[in-house]
Amino acid sequence: MSVWDDVVGQEEVVATLQHAVADPTAMTHAWLFTGPPGSGRSTAARAFAAALLCPQGGCGRCRECHTAIEGTHADVELVRTETVIIPVDSARDLVQLAGRRPSVGRFRIIVIEDADRLNESSGNALLKALEEPTSHTVWMLCAPSLEDVLITIRSRTRHVRLRTPSVSAVAELLVRRDGIAPEMAAHAARAAQSHIGLARRFARDDGARIRRHDAVTLTTRIRGVGDAVDAAADLVQIAEEERDAALVERHAEEKAKLLEMLGADPAARTQPVAVRSQISALEKEQKKRATRYLRDVVDRSLTDLMSVYRDALMVREEAGVPLVNEDARGTVTQLAQVFTAAGLLGCMDAIGTARARIEANVPPLLALEAMAISLQMPR
Repeated sequence: MSVWDDVVGQEEVVATLQHAVADPTAMTHAWLFTGPPGSGRSTAARAFAAALLCPQGGCGRCRECHTAIEGTHADVELVRTETVIIPVDSARDLVQLAGRRPSVGRFRIIVIEDADRLNESSGNALLKALEEPTSHTVWMLCAPSLEDVLITIRSRTRHVRLRTPSVSAVAELLVRRDGIAPEMAAHAARAAQSHIGLARRFARDDGARIRRHDAVTLTTRIRGVGDAVDAAADLVQIAEEERDAALVERHAEEKAKLLEMLGADPAARTQPVAVRSQISALEKEQKKRATRYLRDVVDRSLTDLMSVYRDALMVREEAGVPLVNEDARGTVTQLAQVFTAAGLLGCMDAIGTARARIEANVPPLLALEAMAISLQMPR
């Protein structure tokens, strides 16, 4: 057993990190983990944190290993944002934390799982801590790619690049770690395109599999402008349903806990001014979280759509490679028969453009309508 067991398909990365744990001369104060979504960036960072704090270099069995990976170790700060950006106040708090000595371990470790969410203000707030590091603090930043991180940040870090693990490696992890049946694990890993977290969700959540199937099969329904508008609305509705399933109950619980903490009566028609301001601040944060969650779900749906046209291109060109959407082969074959290779590539380009527009804060429905018009089935 080892802390590296869940870092699947990343042998070179694990070797680099293990060397840094064993040899102080190979260690540095700031690391940047990049890799495609689902490649295990934060998993690798947590494993590295555990190995640095473990007396045996990452045994996977001791208290230090367990608490570091779970994020409960006194000297490990896990930073996740559920909003669009990491605010500058949060960055300043991290700088102050970095200046403190470790409580129980050799290092104080700060893991920022969404370093791509640092904007210019919050990123600049971290620069002094990265330029003038203390000997006992280690920064671990995670992002999809180097280009997603401010150049001033990435120039002060050591880069570690993860790759997309194989479908078989992800399926084996689901079987070994989560007790998923092998057939379901293989299906989920393939449908998730080796995204580890998403594969786990597909394997366990019937609703997630149904929503993905709905997104995949709408491709053959787009035969005119009206169908395109309807398809875009369906994609947004699918995303909203998943967002609500994940957040509505959570937001209600957060509000109830806040009222309880403030000693307010939840049944009161009006609340005191101080209570109202606290509720307003909470609702503002919840709105930001919901916005980001919706965009993330839409982006996953677009990734699923992209995989269908990719599969259709592989079938049309008789590439002989495994299909991502083997369970939707009928849809894939139909697309391969009616589109030319250039047409399928055009559909993929349209999906990529929609993803870029949504990332640039274009309202999802508008971006999806423009995309869906380009996905119309040839007459």
